[in-house]
Amino acid sequence: MITKLPNTKFMLRENGEWLEAHTENLFIGKNILFALPGAFTPTCSSTHLPQFDLLYDELKGYNIDNIYCLSVNDAFVMNAWARELSIKNIKMLPDGNGDFTRLMGMLVDKSDKGFGMRSWRYALVTKGMEIEKTFIEDGKEDNLSDSPFVRSSATSVLNYLRGIE
Repeated sequence: MITKLPNTKFMLRENGEWLEAHTENLFIGKNILFALPGAFTPTCSSTHLPQFDLLYDELKGYNIDNIYCLSVNDAFVMNAWARELSIKNIKMLPDGNGDFTRLMGMLVDKSDKGFGMRSWRYALVTKGMEIEKTFIEDGKEDNLSDSPFVRSSATSVLNYLRGIE
């Protein structure tokens, strides 16, 4: 795993307009990034994203500036997913081309399920562009039959911030 975030471009969609954002401009201060295989997928929708939104205030209490949810999906899908789940606090980060995910070494092939290339599930605590702590799910490989969800949960990140890890 790398120790610094790659500086890539993200195409965001806000108020009907395209906005170009770069990693170095988004990750200022202390942040949490969690990445998951896909919007509207079962574990991502029922637990992973909602748990971060639910624990948002407590996570922010540890001097966290932003919490980002990243997926190899486009901005339209990420925004629709956040609306569908009534996500209020988490910033959606669409990595539609998988550029950031590939440079992080987290791009996996999920074509056995018709997904194409997607992100492996992980979470990070960052200080600026520097990675302070990683929470990477075990067993990273292409076309894995399941999608492990243990280490990258909001609870795991919160326990680290509490010093319990």
